Amino acid sequence: MTSSDTAAQPALLVLADSLSYYGPEGGLPVDDPRLWPNLVAAELGWTVELVARIGWTSRDAWWALTQDPRVWAAIPRAGAVVLGIGGMDSLPSPLPTALREQIRYVRPPALRRVVRAGYQAVQPVLSHLGWPVALPPRLSVEYLEQTRAALAYVRPELPVIGTYPSVHRCDAYGKVHSGREPAVRALRAWSVDNNVPMVDLADAVRPNIESENANPDGIHWGWDAHVAVAEAMLEVLRPVAAGSVTGSP
Repeated sequence: MTSSDTAAQPALLVLADSLSYYGPEGGLPVDDPRLWPNLVAAELGWTVELVARIGWTSRDAWWALTQDPRVWAAIPRAGAVVLGIGGMDSLPSPLPTALREQIRYVRPPALRRVVRAGYQAVQPVLSHLGWPVALPPRLSVEYLEQTRAALAYVRPELPVIGTYPSVHRCDAYGKVHSGREPAVRALRAWSVDNNVPMVDLADAVRPNIESENANPDGIHWGWDAHVAVAEAMLEVLRPVAAGSVTGSP
């Protein structure tokens, strides 16, 4: 396939967290064909623009949309945008997210290791409180709607697909996910109000997460889950692909 052929293909633009590029043994390059965005794109005959990072919330997706020129370049040729984000929002975060993000900047390295070890020891214990979550549902929906509205302003015809949070059995979060149901309620209302199709990641990945085939960390998926998510995405995206028309650069 020539570069001109690739440029003519619609792109699946995915704004996501690490669930989009982690497998059962850890993180992978975004072009690994086993990852669900690549499974979807291969089936549709599209390319993929995956913009993601571990720990990203809906707020980070908004920042990526507004600050990352790679995203700007993908929007004109996008066939659809998937907001594969929001699962991190609903996880318990009894210590401020900003504190976790700042640990990497602590100096000297010996002190940083002590601070990180302390955080990792306290986080699972306090997670049993179930509150606060990393991003309250109200704020998650606000950032998602800002993202959707900005995309609609540039490409009114561009389909945007949302996702309901995954499930986990992660010791680092005390195996607690009491924030999921409030997040689902808020996301469902947002999807209805704005006509955003939703894919329920939990329905797709639960059998894998509850098996021995998932990542041992209890939060990232095995390959069965990536296949299941791809199939769920394709149910929504096949009608889109059948009539997709990309915009002009």
